[in-house]
Amino acid sequence: MAGKVLRIMSYNIQVGISTRRPHQYLTNSWKHVFPHTQRMTNLDRVARLLGDCDLVGLQEVDAGSLRSNYVNLAEYLAMRAGFPYWYHQVNRNMGRFAKHSNGLLSRFHPEEVRDIPLPGLIPGRNAIMARFGTNKEPLAVFMLHLALSRRARVRQLSMISEMINEYPHAILMGDMNCRPGSPEMDLLFKHTQLREPAEETLTFPSWRPQHHIDHILVTPELKVRSVSTLNHAYSDHLPIVMELDIPDSVQFSSLAA
Repeated sequence: MAGKVLRIMSYNIQVGISTRRPHQYLTNSWKHVFPHTQRMTNLDRVARLLGDCDLVGLQEVDAGSLRSNYVNLAEYLAMRAGFPYWYHQVNRNMGRFAKHSNGLLSRFHPEEVRDIPLPGLIPGRNAIMARFGTNKEPLAVFMLHLALSRRARVRQLSMISEMINEYPHAILMGDMNCRPGSPEMDLLFKHTQLREPAEETLTFPSWRPQHHIDHILVTPELKVRSVSTLNHAYSDHLPIVMELDIPDSVQFSSLAA
């Protein structure tokens, strides 16, 4: 692949739970533990949103436990949306009750995928790093879900910054639990070439978006065509979507079989 327009999405899917009002955090809390019939119907709606994307980073996925009827949700969405490549990363394994995970869906086969343990008071948060391209100018994609604690987020972004700087073409995306202009995001922009967003993209809560805490950030040679949210309340977050031009020097491998 050369000189391609890439469409990327980052989406916290809240384990397939649709939340449309604050009180539903209480009334739907049992759905984080037990299976329910509406989960897969809601995920089918999510899959339709993913259909025209090339690369998707998912947060709050389940890798197959009681609450998901032992279905790996990253795999399910990949199959329903027609992605030939998918990967899941278990962050906290609660056995048969829950397997908290991140997921990566792609229409291109990465040359390398790595799990990156992130520092924090409570162990278990990780990032996914996927490297695309076999030449000297690969595209590195980092996907993560940062901690709720600001102190932990500073440590996590400090660590990721060092890794991002190894690549001239890099994308960082995920639920970062902080806004542009926060101390931890200022640190990220100061120590990397990642560009600050030109405008706020409000993603949370999905029923009345007020906070820009989900991000897709890129290095300067990746030219952003557009960035927006999709107004579909299939989670408590809205998905964020970006279209960008990939330089001709970045050569992707063929589609995964």
